[in-house]
Amino acid sequence: MKHIRITLVAVMLLALSGPAFAADCYADYKAKQDNPLRLHYGVAEISGRCTKSAARAQLAQRLGAQGWTLLNVVSVFGPEGLAQRKDSAGSNFLRF
Repeated sequence: MKHIRITLVAVMLLALSGPAFAADCYADYKAKQDNPLRLHYGVAEISGRCTKSAARAQLAQRLGAQGWTLLNVVSVFGPEGLAQRKDSAGSNFLRF
């Protein structure tokens, strides 16, 4: 009985630690506005699962609220990819 409790506690801790692994997730993306046409490249932090589909869903909503349309998510990456993208993203670095 004691082994079952220990196993259950271990499984629960593992399940709870899952979101921590996704805490440092970022995506680079391209977006546009119409009339007049404006394009931008940006980098944004993504919460939850670190996947392109999760990034698409979050960014489409965030950008749409500011009048932008998400064109595509280029990639998802961890904090190690931030420095190399900062200059390219300019004012859109972690803006949305």
